[in-house]
Amino acid sequence: MKNILLPTDFSDNSMHAIHHAIQLFGNMDCTFYLLNTYTPVIYNMDYMQTRTAQFDLMETVRLASIERLGDLVNKLKSKFNNPKHSIETISSFNTLTQEIKNVVGKKNIDYVVMGTQGATGAKEVLFGSNTVHVFKNATCPVLAIPKDVVFSKPEYVLFPTDYGIDYQDKNLKPFLNIVEQNNARVHVLHVSFGDELTEKQKTNRLKLKGYLKNINHDFHDLRNEGVSPAIADFQKQFPVDMLVMINNKHSFFENLFFKSRINQIGFHIGIPFLVIPSYK
Repeated sequence: MKNILLPTDFSDNSMHAIHHAIQLFGNMDCTFYLLNTYTPVIYNMDYMQTRTAQFDLMETVRLASIERLGDLVNKLKSKFNNPKHSIETISSFNTLTQEIKNVVGKKNIDYVVMGTQGATGAKEVLFGSNTVHVFKNATCPVLAIPKDVVFSKPEYVLFPTDYGIDYQDKNLKPFLNIVEQNNARVHVLHVSFGDELTEKQKTNRLKLKGYLKNINHDFHDLRNEGVSPAIADFQKQFPVDMLVMINNKHSFFENLFFKSRINQIGFHIGIPFLVIPSYK
């Protein structure tokens, strides 16, 4: 049984991600948690002088959230009607990032799936600020679904790595489960600037190969190229349906996303992107 968290603000973008998740995990027994957070922070100060007014506003927002979640559940059950799936709802007065963290711990969440859209709508922006904050603070795998991607079973999964991670079940099983369910092929992509592998990297590479022994896979090495252009170039040469990266501290993932400002990320992949935390 997989527990999957689906944040929603009821936008087309979040609806698209929810539909994608239900189809992606269609063959698995799952409980989906629909999460809506609300933080009404803009008040009319004259009106909000009394606690009664504050309570009335909060109660109105809370009830609207609950009602819309209920309507969404009915629509999803009508559209997909999968006996393997159950749906629960969570309505919370909290920030999205903090509530995701809370729910992941309480509900033993296996994946968070959310829609992505550039913060300004510009094509050169990869993800909006909410998604990047969730990536950065996530304690479980996060699958980001671009707003324009059409669902198809992932047949080819790209896994860029610097072999700097001591691969374990926790940081590989989340994407290997998806690979196995879809009989997908894994492209392991090592990007470097020409340095030879250290003994640690060689050991980690061998361990990774062991995890992939029963899965169709290829190993690729690209030298003298940055990670972002390497991924883009690889996509031009090979079909890729999903990108998977492990957020290891001090890895190229961290350099690629978190040491750049949101509006300076000149990197657009256009496919679902699974980010897995590097569990201690």
